[in-house]
Amino acid sequence: MFKTISIISGLAGILSLPSCSVEDATAQPGQAGTEQTVSASECPPNTPSALAPAADQDLAFVLNAQGVQRYQCVQSTTGFAWTFVAPDADLFAPHPQHPVVHHFSGPTWLYRDSSSVVAAKVAGVTVDPTAIQWLLLDVTSHGGEHGKLSDIVSIQRLQTTGGNAPATGCDADHVGAESDVLYTARYFFYRTSNRSNNVRCGG
Repeated sequence: MFKTISIISGLAGILSLPSCSVEDATAQPGQAGTEQTVSASECPPNTPSALAPAADQDLAFVLNAQGVQRYQCVQSTTGFAWTFVAPDADLFAPHPQHPVVHHFSGPTWLYRDSSSVVAAKVAGVTVDPTAIQWLLLDVTSHGGEHGKLSDIVSIQRLQTTGGNAPATGCDADHVGAESDVLYTARYFFYRTSNRSNNVRCGG
């Protein structure tokens, strides 16, 4: 078995990410329950309404991500195809940028305070055909220590670049091969709130 790295066009997008907002990494869950710390200006103006979280959810923080989408060459009854395996990415806090979350199979998000969430896809929209879908995911389980992610209930993956499965290279000679395709995205984390003016991208 061998692995390839696919370099996407516009690699500068991997290296130069937009600024993002994140609460103090030492803050405890629930502290922002009565104080909104992220404004609607963080939301992409073209966020599809199909990706809006529930009305009782409020944007807690936003993190930039860069990493890879991992694919494996698989044979089926209809032929050969690159099949998604898992993400492998780091999410960064700003000023200065430093990794605070590792994103991997599950899909799982593991914060540096050892709190974690696993989520499942609710909806996906292809905004740019050259990039992976924008997603809405609902958190299905919490794990690890009580911390930053302990009260997160949904996640959006927006403003993606790259990450699509390779267009070629999967055939009888390459079954089992893996390909890591570079991508960037912004992840939007939501918590339940009883506010009347919750910030919801796409809502």
